[in-house]
Amino acid sequence: MHPILVLYYSRHGSTKRLADAIAQGVSSEDMPVIVRTVKRIHDAQDEEIEANASDMVPEVTLQELEQCSGLALGSPTRFGNMAAPVKHFLDSTSSQWLKGSLINKPACVFTSSSSMHGGQESTLLSMMIPLMHHGMVICGLPYSEPELHSTKTGGSPYGVTHVAHSGQTTPERLSADEKALCLAQGKRLAMLAKKLEPKT
Repeated sequence: MHPILVLYYSRHGSTKRLADAIAQGVSSEDMPVIVRTVKRIHDAQDEEIEANASDMVPEVTLQELEQCSGLALGSPTRFGNMAAPVKHFLDSTSSQWLKGSLINKPACVFTSSSSMHGGQESTLLSMMIPLMHHGMVICGLPYSEPELHSTKTGGSPYGVTHVAHSGQTTPERLSADEKALCLAQGKRLAMLAKKLEPKT
């Protein structure tokens, strides 16, 4: 079976931490997973961040997207929308759309913001729209996950979220509820990928 692709853009590391935790959830279901980032749209601040990065993640290729069994797509919140590098990457996937290479594959979305009401849910919804155009099956988080009822930080039925500066967590780590929801999201994505795998 082809791996699940966990694909994200992260400027300061919060979205990367979500991606890594979702990948752990996928792996726990004996499902192969690859973690990739989208190409940056450079500015001076990005160059400074990259110079200090110790664990650079490979950039995704369109072939990896095309061949994945499922997709977890993540972006920081930018004014209630996905970040420009994620939109730029999605805009480059017309060939995969024409071929229908993502039809009936499961997908989930995740985001982080620096405030509790920073537009997380609208960002998640904005990322779902192009995936629905690709014919993907959107995989949210059901309220059977107890952390959705107890979280005081990130968490949404639309997908995993992280609040980077809530006073109860820090950008350096996920809250316990956020981590549990990431693992649950990864497990659910893996489970659906197995069920939706085309029979040969």
